[in-house]
Amino acid sequence: RGAGAPVLRPLVRRATPVTAAQQASAWPSAGSRAMCSAAGSETPGSEASAPPKSKEDKLPAEHMLSGGDVSQASAQPKSKEDPRVYRPMTETVRTFLNPAHFFALLRSHGTTFFTGVPDSLLKDACAFITDHAPPGSHIIAANEGTALAAGAGHYLATRNIACVYMQNSGLGNTVNPLLSLCSDKVYSIPVLLMIGWRGEPGKKDEPQHLLQGRLTPSLLDQMNVPYEILPDYAEGAFAVLEKAYEYMRTEKAPFALLVKKQTFEKYSLKDDMGTFSGPDMLHREEVLERIISVFPTEPLITTTGFTSREIFELRAHKGQSHEQDFLTVGSMGHCSSIALGIAISKPQLSVLCIDGDGAAIMHMGALVTAGQAGLKNFKHVLINNAVHDSVGGQPTGGGNVDFTAIAKACGYRAAERASKGEDISA
Repeated sequence: RGAGAPVLRPLVRRATPVTAAQQASAWPSAGSRAMCSAAGSETPGSEASAPPKSKEDKLPAEHMLSGGDVSQASAQPKSKEDPRVYRPMTETVRTFLNPAHFFALLRSHGTTFFTGVPDSLLKDACAFITDHAPPGSHIIAANEGTALAAGAGHYLATRNIACVYMQNSGLGNTVNPLLSLCSDKVYSIPVLLMIGWRGEPGKKDEPQHLLQGRLTPSLLDQMNVPYEILPDYAEGAFAVLEKAYEYMRTEKAPFALLVKKQTFEKYSLKDDMGTFSGPDMLHREEVLERIISVFPTEPLITTTGFTSREIFELRAHKGQSHEQDFLTVGSMGHCSSIALGIAISKPQLSVLCIDGDGAAIMHMGALVTAGQAGLKNFKHVLINNAVHDSVGGQPTGGGNVDFTAIAKACGYRAAERASKGEDISA
């Protein structure tokens, strides 16, 4: 546009795969970018490098590239494809932490023992651990408190830090062993806590998780357990784990990782882990449908997870009232105790508790309490599918448990087992 006018070259990004070496050579270093800035030039395509706008801006791109007139530009052959390679813009791409990478990072710090209670936010990492941890190095515990105690025992025996995983709703089960066992004021036992952060503020979740989610960081603060949010990319996870293990080795105390929704890359269990199945076996929803057909108006207390959701859906489908139902959406393992309290207070009514294997195992001592109460109006139905169904299908250990024998030993007057449709009808 006159003597000495700069020639403009449009910056074009191309979706050409590049190697790390090409990226390093093509992308200017911080120093070279600083020198360009100091010399008064800017990166191509920035507003600072463009001359003042004028009527000539409406000329074709060929004219701007050549500095000549339109007729000259149109007569020239088109330039070849731009050979320059540009750094991919990946900063805004959603990332996920690879469970295999995370598992390898933990093992690199000497963590070879894993225990806990499965959680939906941790299911991908837990599934990978289940599939790849050597035999004897992974225990799916009855509850979070026993998991923490097992992790402490591992440290006492080996001086290696264990990883204990849980949902934040199970943090309450760890309060006693955290404060009276692992604390640096008592036995100084470092444990890495991996906590699924349900009810995280600003995220949509179910009502039973909202208060727990808001209070989770302050609960850890009150128990003097430092924590970090686990990043969803490899470099960030590496840095946070470096900090966590440095603290645990120096202070000899627990450290927590808060895991947000969709932190981990998807991973599924390789097998069904011993889930009950058979051509004559009924699905849980079919069992529930038979129960409410026999007891349509009796008080019904249902356990955590899919059981309560399916009862609600069945009532709605049949046009039945929800008034007599109590759906225990939280408080895993306490369903039978809730039902027992109602049965004691309403002796004229038959009260049904619909329990699950994972929930019953979590607080199995409640069976002793119910058995010793000796109530005639308390009926306890336990649906055993041997897995934590609503949080990823991890095994509960219930597949090898004789619940009827345990119930009788705890004082239940009668206990029967049914595994097929005709058994239930009988």
